[in-house]
Amino acid sequence: MGKAVVFDMDGVLFDTEKLCMDSWLAVAEERGIPDMEEVFPLCIGRNMTDSARIIFDHYGEDFPYERFRKEASRWFHREIEEKGLPVKPGLQELLQYLKEDNWTVGLASSSNRASVLDHLERAGIRGAFSAVIGGDQILHSKPEPDIYLMACGELHTDPRETYAIEDSYNGIRSAHRAGMRPIMTPDLLPPTEEMEALCCAICEDLLQVKEYLRNAGQGK
Repeated sequence: MGKAVVFDMDGVLFDTEKLCMDSWLAVAEERGIPDMEEVFPLCIGRNMTDSARIIFDHYGEDFPYERFRKEASRWFHREIEEKGLPVKPGLQELLQYLKEDNWTVGLASSSNRASVLDHLERAGIRGAFSAVIGGDQILHSKPEPDIYLMACGELHTDPRETYAIEDSYNGIRSAHRAGMRPIMTPDLLPPTEEMEALCCAICEDLLQVKEYLRNAGQGK
């Protein structure tokens, strides 16, 4: 069996999920938009199109979604420029192991591809990924399986023999529907009974993922 793994990005490689949440809440507070702390979690793991649908359903069709996203994006990138991109503990060790053990590695993020590539370049890890898929490249985002099926297609791997590293419920659902082997590294959202049923493992961090994949790669 070939050894293959596809990563989500925000909340898995980088500690950016909370930063994104903070940007949405900051703009919502500034604009007097209520309940964003309840609405944002519904958008985790979804691309801009599906997030817009959630926002419109909650706030109405006249909500200035494009302006809101642009303001939140400016807040988000200002934080990164000032403080740097927050890398998750164990990332370098995990990527080094995967390289040394000849794993096929891809990335499937609901963020747009240009933003994903910018993050990977900033962290100096673009070369670790043989395929990079962004949420703007597919019609239906997570929890639909499209993005993971596209990633496996570009990697030429069998989804049934490919691991997916995710932090969100929608991401785990997406990977599971694609027929993959989901591993959850919880970030903003804690594991639930549903997640435990859908995952082949739940790991506290990327170092635990490394040990899990090491054992899997050795057939243990």
